Amino acid sequence: MVGKILHVLNREISGLHEAAYLLGFFTLLSQTLGFLRDRILAHTFGASVELDMYYSAFRIPDLIFVSVASIVSVSVLVPFIIERLEKSELEIRRFLDSIFSFFFLFIIVVSAAVFIATPWLLHMIFPGIANSENGSMFILMTRIMLISPILLGFSNLFASIAQAKHRFVSYALSPIFYNIGIIVGVIFFYNRLGIVGLALGVVLGSFLHFACQLFSIRKPIPSFRLFLDFGIIKNVIGLSFYRTLALSGSQISTLILIAIAARLSSGSVAIFNFAWNLQSVPLSLFGVSYTVALFPTISRLFGAGKRQKFLEEMTIAVRHITFWSVPVIVLFIVLRAQIVRTVLGSGNFDWTDTRLTAAALAIFSVSILAQSLILLFVRGYYAGGNTKKPLIINFLSAVLVVVFSFGFLKLFRESDFFRYFVESLFRVSEIVGNEVLMLPLGFSVAMIINASIFWFYFARRSPNFSPQANKTFFEVFSASVIMGFISYKLLNVFDNIFNINTLSGIFLQGFISGIIGIVAGVTVLVLLKNKEIKEVWATLHHKIWKAKVIVPEQESL
Repeated sequence: MVGKILHVLNREISGLHEAAYLLGFFTLLSQTLGFLRDRILAHTFGASVELDMYYSAFRIPDLIFVSVASIVSVSVLVPFIIERLEKSELEIRRFLDSIFSFFFLFIIVVSAAVFIATPWLLHMIFPGIANSENGSMFILMTRIMLISPILLGFSNLFASIAQAKHRFVSYALSPIFYNIGIIVGVIFFYNRLGIVGLALGVVLGSFLHFACQLFSIRKPIPSFRLFLDFGIIKNVIGLSFYRTLALSGSQISTLILIAIAARLSSGSVAIFNFAWNLQSVPLSLFGVSYTVALFPTISRLFGAGKRQKFLEEMTIAVRHITFWSVPVIVLFIVLRAQIVRTVLGSGNFDWTDTRLTAAALAIFSVSILAQSLILLFVRGYYAGGNTKKPLIINFLSAVLVVVFSFGFLKLFRESDFFRYFVESLFRVSEIVGNEVLMLPLGFSVAMIINASIFWFYFARRSPNFSPQANKTFFEVFSASVIMGFISYKLLNVFDNIFNINTLSGIFLQGFISGIIGIVAGVTVLVLLKNKEIKEVWATLHHKIWKAKVIVPEQESL
């Protein structure tokens, strides 16, 4: 039995679409658990002070993770590991042992320092929560969650080894176990330990995430050594330095948005995070899945000097990310209320919370394609060892996120015309706290500008890129508009058929309207003889679960 499980975790998948769809399938399972997690949180707390505190407690551990743990990130380590796997076992072991040992010492020191400084940091960033009657609990939750970046960092290290060998199953499964841990924390730990139990659930999820990766790599397994190869460490840090700055800038901008939300009406942080989590579903399904599946391939192609093939693979990924993302954007905008009410509408999460979260989701959704393409373009630069350009562009984007969010917030408060326009467009007039919508608006505008800059630079390197990508975009956009129009009209039809005051009624209203709209959109794409839909059908026809698998050599257990 153990051997069968390890065999599944060690499967090597060949083919971009097969790997992407496999990752997408498991991502869908993970996001389903994420829906359950968020529904339980919404049911238990609603958009409340408690949930604001819970989500705010993530921010400092998340910042540590994207900064310190970026040393062992997949995008940094995979090219190094691939290069050494092709040399000798001694080379790869010396490399992994040095990175493992250095990261262990570094993350422990940083986490210990932040643990001591936590009260000061929280009073500076979230003064409203830290100075409230829940301040001591807020500090305790943040300190407990500091264990999470340590575990997730090691998980990333092991995931890098697995992905270098085209083993994606464990990477796809680990977020599922992460969500299971959080759900356990909400259902069991919270009832016994109060809100601090939620933090323990996050730690449990991080441990399960790490354990899943640990059991997948089999060998070589890194080990701790006191005498480090500082030449190796210098090379990795040199490559990861700019990536760390870029990710840290992005994380800091998000931290600032959360800090702004914490200063708005009660529940604003929860609204922001609920909408963020929902829009992250298609981002993970399509943007992350294709990016993760493609990265080992383009790393090898670039390393082998096959630049034209590298550009071709990137273009294919852009076309297919566009193919999946554009229809989702339209559906999320049209069906936003049905999606939010189905996923979160329970218990203390009332209709006011639903309307605000749905509006925030619609605004976030506008930038789903942009966010997905940014992930892909950044990985493309990393595959070629270029980390400076992504740093500059992403740093600019991080600044724009904050500038636009502040700007839109100021405009919303001072311009009656702009405020009435936004309130009317998203049907949130007279709802207290609707100014929180300016945060996702600022974020989305900045992401679209960011993706446009990357697009411009990539198109300069590949003359055939823009014509192919634009053709896909306009075909899919045309079909999506028709799909969205039909779905919107059907909502009114099914409003008179189903009882939309019930979970089943609101779900069926949105689901059937969306399905019929999707059928119409697919029909349009078939009539247009869309290239991507033919490629998708060919991939599905080959049966992903029976895709070519490179079986690893048997080893004694």
